[in-house]
Amino acid sequence: MTGPGGGDEAAASVSLLGPAEIRDLAGLLDLTPTKKLGQNFVIDANTVRKIVRVAGVQPGDVVLEVGPGLGSLTLGLLEAGAEVVAVEIDKRLAAQLPLTVSQLAPDAALTVVRDDALRVRSLPASPSRLVANLPYNVSVPVLLHLLEHFPSIESGVVMVQAEVGHRLAAEPGSKVYGSPSVKAAWYGRWRTAGNVSRQVFWPVPNVDSVLVGFERVGTGLDSEELRMRTFEIVDAAFQQRRKMLRQALAVVLGDSARASEVLAAAGVPPTARGEELTVNDFLAIARANA
Repeated sequence: MTGPGGGDEAAASVSLLGPAEIRDLAGLLDLTPTKKLGQNFVIDANTVRKIVRVAGVQPGDVVLEVGPGLGSLTLGLLEAGAEVVAVEIDKRLAAQLPLTVSQLAPDAALTVVRDDALRVRSLPASPSRLVANLPYNVSVPVLLHLLEHFPSIESGVVMVQAEVGHRLAAEPGSKVYGSPSVKAAWYGRWRTAGNVSRQVFWPVPNVDSVLVGFERVGTGLDSEELRMRTFEIVDAAFQQRRKMLRQALAVVLGDSARASEVLAAAGVPPTARGEELTVNDFLAIARANA
């Protein structure tokens, strides 16, 4: 872990990374981006500034960044005057990031935590925003883990695979509405916030990307036990999404007769399907089954 540097005045003296600098850093570290860690580095400064702008980052904000890689987005956040807490699993990248920042943003406030974003439970500061280019292979689990364990996060913008982003922001009734949509909605409101060209990455990915923004709502209103019961019901509903809920939920609620009884008590038609329900409908089912 590296300690923080200066304050808001760092915004004026930050240099961002371009394609040549990214490749030079990768060469310095003898780094070949791997699909296993979902490593696709942003090489376009305009894209970085767009992400920071869409996220509404202000001087003095404490921003959590996951998978900072070689530091493209990190420097953009520091340019905006934010204090950045960066969680990086790769030890080479975690060691290099503060060195890069010390050269290009010498007065900036950066803390690097070497950890797995799927397991991290504590941070040296309480972030109010999450801004990240998330590894595509674990983007949804990482998001849900961070929102569960860091209630101080009030808003954010993440870059994810387009398919995943549209699913996160989907409304009931949409063809892509599913378990991730409902679980994300447990924590707040989600929206797609712009497409990202494949050409701004190195290496160029074989999928499209989107920005997804969110604002947290309803924090702390319900217990962890109730959240887990609700998510169990959500998973059951979408594992057999073509079936009516009285059938799809029979396994977790006992049998189809009990499922019909619980659904009726929750004010949900037993003949409905999961794709029709809001997160509040699933919460009502969990409460009715208490």
